[in-house]
Amino acid sequence: MDTVTSPESGVVTPIFADKTLRLALLGAPNCGKTSLFNALTGGRAKIANYPGVTVEYRVGHFELPSGQNVELLDLPGVYGDCGHSMDERVALDAVRGNLEGQRAPDALVFMMDASHISTHLHNILQAKQHGLPIVLVLNMMDMAARDGMTIDIAQLEEKLGVTVISCVAVRASGRGALIQFLDAWSGDVLAGKADLPSRAKGELKDLQAQARAITATTVKRVRKVETFTQRIDQFVMNPVLGLLLLFGILFLMFQAVYSWSAPMIEGIEAGFAWLQAVVESVIPSGWVQSLISSGIIAGVGSVIVFLPQIVILFAFILLLEASGYMARAAFLVDTLMSKVGLNGRAFIPLLSSFACAIPGIMAARTIEQERDRLTTIMIAPLMTCSARWPVYFLIIGAFIPDEKVGVFNLQGVVAFGLVISGIIFAMIMALVFKKTLTRGESSSLLIELPSYKMPVFKDYLQGLWDRAAIFMSRAGRIILPASILIWFLASYPSNATSIRETFAGKVGSVLEPLLAPIGFNLEIAISLIPAMAAREVAVGSLATIYSLGEEDVDGLGTMLQSAWSLPTALAFLAWFVFAPQCLSTFAIIRKETNSWKWPFFAFAYLFVLAYVAAGITFHAATAAGL
Repeated sequence: MDTVTSPESGVVTPIFADKTLRLALLGAPNCGKTSLFNALTGGRAKIANYPGVTVEYRVGHFELPSGQNVELLDLPGVYGDCGHSMDERVALDAVRGNLEGQRAPDALVFMMDASHISTHLHNILQAKQHGLPIVLVLNMMDMAARDGMTIDIAQLEEKLGVTVISCVAVRASGRGALIQFLDAWSGDVLAGKADLPSRAKGELKDLQAQARAITATTVKRVRKVETFTQRIDQFVMNPVLGLLLLFGILFLMFQAVYSWSAPMIEGIEAGFAWLQAVVESVIPSGWVQSLISSGIIAGVGSVIVFLPQIVILFAFILLLEASGYMARAAFLVDTLMSKVGLNGRAFIPLLSSFACAIPGIMAARTIEQERDRLTTIMIAPLMTCSARWPVYFLIIGAFIPDEKVGVFNLQGVVAFGLVISGIIFAMIMALVFKKTLTRGESSSLLIELPSYKMPVFKDYLQGLWDRAAIFMSRAGRIILPASILIWFLASYPSNATSIRETFAGKVGSVLEPLLAPIGFNLEIAISLIPAMAAREVAVGSLATIYSLGEEDVDGLGTMLQSAWSLPTALAFLAWFVFAPQCLSTFAIIRKETNSWKWPFFAFAYLFVLAYVAAGITFHAATAAGL
């Protein structure tokens, strides 16, 4: 890089230090772009070892050793320049400068998984067509060496006509050569002196033929070995053993959620009960004490108490994502999903919906066929998102005995059954939609299976922290205001002698006649209204309503046992398997479909499913004498 030296101070400054170099990370899904982005910028973009994780581009900043400022774009993965899916179109529009309010990058950093170079080399030939300075970064070189591969970097540079950098993005030492190159290259790029690659000639088939010819002379396997990934896949990808393993992993996950979290939950409950006691001993009896104890502590505490279970759940999900297993799971369920007109690629957005339907719906952008994408969006809310878990934990803990069924925990079995019910009905609705609203030819699955790898411990912990922070943020942003509102509505007018005479009771009484046939009482009707903001608010609302009777936060389950019948509790669980709550979900459906028709339709069909399921459950349980 060119520099200038101050005659007074002798300080050496790069000429372009006051300008920002704009670089775009481009490459196929799962090549490590987001890992490099996080390492360079300290950003918190999600890292997951399956295709399609980055559905929107991220922007971060970092400084090169010379002091040059760099703006880095983490773009969605692309398999070429055809723009078949929505996320590919976002990436290509960013490179071409077609995104509103965003200029084109100054240069491209094209990343490629070195262990899959023969599969993706034609992509760099296509990327040369953009007419920007470009550097090829061969990531995961350690994985390629593990698999017995050797790559002639110098010869590869000569044949491609671009600089090639060896890299291991997850290690500081593995990024050193790339940072050094960018430091030296940045001045030429900003000055317009960087070499522009010669554009590759020919159609896609011609470029693929060129890529095969290049890899034949530059890439060699020094020893014919059965790779670590291939050895594991002999069992994981077996059509029978693989499905049993997938089922077993999911079952273990929900067992662990209950078994491992009990001591931590008891500690949190005791802490909130102590806090309530302190408030009631310090603040005189009156509306202030009631607001803090019965409104804020009872409402928010009743949701935060489930934080350990949420963390354990995501500890499993993030581990499976980072290891490379999720793409295998998508492949395994492809045959099953083809029965309802979808392919295994829909599995990834649906799996993301177990965290929250919103990122799941957005991740459907990776699906090429518009009909399949729409179907996936419509059934994503049926996946058991994290907002449902506080409701499940509360009702199952209060009404399902904590006992063993063989070697399994009965509460874990019931929770697993609720999750499976959501999945089964999602598949049924997918079949219905594909036969009616979104009918058309089904697309086949084409997905790359990444190598297995150990998660980066720091990134793994960061992912867990982010999940916990999101959950706690919802407690502050949504549950706290909702709890205060419910406390006010359930406490006033002050001369009310029962919940029915309060403002909340008057609002709930409007819904009560509609919900009474499925076994719901006035308190449930009241709790469902603020739960439209977020499903878990129902728990805080119930805690606030019932704690007005001076119940401690950890006594909510006991209170429900005396206030509800078992059929009512089971109907409440059935309702929340399908519940059309969470306005944010419908807002994102509106955004992704660019139509109000689909969010209204989603609300309507989910409401019908929830109502019918709760009604059947209530009357069946009543008839059975439960």
